[in-house]
Amino acid sequence: MAEYSGPLTLVIGNKNYSSWSMRPWVLMKQLAIPFDEVVLKFHTPEWDAHIERWSPSRLVPVLWRGSQSIWDTLAIMETLHEWFPERNVWPRDDEARAFARSAAAEMHSGFRDLRSHMPMNIRASHAGKGQRPEVTANIRRIEHLWGEARRRFGHGGPYLFGDFSAADAMYAPVVMRFATYQPALGAEAARYCEAMRAAPGVKSWVDGALQEKEFVAEDEPYAQAPAE
Repeated sequence: MAEYSGPLTLVIGNKNYSSWSMRPWVLMKQLAIPFDEVVLKFHTPEWDAHIERWSPSRLVPVLWRGSQSIWDTLAIMETLHEWFPERNVWPRDDEARAFARSAAAEMHSGFRDLRSHMPMNIRASHAGKGQRPEVTANIRRIEHLWGEARRRFGHGGPYLFGDFSAADAMYAPVVMRFATYQPALGAEAARYCEAMRAAPGVKSWVDGALQEKEFVAEDEPYAQAPAE
């Protein structure tokens, strides 16, 4: 299958807060898949004016190729796997690829306590906040997944399956949460987080997030809105 070489546009939300937008953006940057970026900030006139044009679900992210739209993060990743087979969106090995897809799907549908009590907020530092028992249980499960992936498939590189893949992109916002809320992590998980924060695609996203000034109250349970 030949690589797709036409122009792509990825529609995203705030880089500081939008964990789902982060995932395909980081993946495409890290794998050198070129795209144009459209940013619609949450709760702004621009969002209200343009979201229906860009997103059939009124959610982000959305990937566009001409008049074709792909929405939902996992759908975008699977489509990129089809369009760019040589970029190794998923691991080449069958067993590793099955594990990677399962881990990504578990992130897609699970870990709701972590999401609720530790929302992604790259600019913030809230050490110790949100660390309820159910959140700790989510974190231990994530550490187990990461550890198993690294032991079984992580030879040859610092990421879950050695080389960077969609599975790493799916867990990139978790790495951001761990930096913000600083839960206790084992040595292996801490090393993986360090490698992820050093990944060029992740660093580029974080740089953008740190430039943003917007305050989205629903993603700021541990802070008050700045005085106007």
